[in-house]
Amino acid sequence: MLAIYESGVNDMTQKAAEIQTKPISVIIVEDFKLTRVGLRCALNANDDINVVAEAEDAVEGLKLIERHRPDVILMDLGLPGMNGIEAMVKCKEMNFDSKIIALTSHDRCEEVIAALTSGASAYCLKDIDPNKLADVVRDVSTGVCWIDPMVAQMTLNSLPKIDNVGILPNKSNTEGRVPLTEREFEVLKHLVSGKSNTEIAKELIVSVHTAKAHVCSILQKMCVNDRVQAAVKAVKEGMV
Repeated sequence: MLAIYESGVNDMTQKAAEIQTKPISVIIVEDFKLTRVGLRCALNANDDINVVAEAEDAVEGLKLIERHRPDVILMDLGLPGMNGIEAMVKCKEMNFDSKIIALTSHDRCEEVIAALTSGASAYCLKDIDPNKLADVVRDVSTGVCWIDPMVAQMTLNSLPKIDNVGILPNKSNTEGRVPLTEREFEVLKHLVSGKSNTEIAKELIVSVHTAKAHVCSILQKMCVNDRVQAAVKAVKEGMV
């Protein structure tokens, strides 16, 4: 009886170890073959990432996503036929836990907002460093959101400025007011730039716990559920 019990415990321990060491599964949806090959080779060079399938259009990509249910999807926005934005909406309708990284050569403000509001957890330009892309895949697979800092800055520069209490221009009443403290506005700027709690803490010379507390307070005050929604709202309403 004891031997059987120990055998069962060992099996469960082994299965738990296998789950912990399972590579992050990725599907690439990109219409240019050369780009697909480059992305696959770059990601598969990492032992903890595995590209399980590739598609050259959204229709094929959605079929593969439904079949494999990957951890992360690299979705090109400029796909023929059904574009990447439309495909991301359909991905979210599937109710899988797959995280989506929007991949594009464009840095238009409207496209950034459209991607993030359609379900993307990250927005990357195609000239991103391969090692950085691997890091983004890892972060996104754990629920972290990321926006290319250059894209974030470009988006911010295209928006109108506001005063330091968070009131939109030309507002004579309290509509649009978000009661953030001066420190929380600093944290929000870093959040929109795609920085993690650890990076924010380093920038502001505070503990990671304090940075996380500021982020949680910001989400609550802005009435949003996560960092992506906070970033999108901040960009759309010109808060930073």
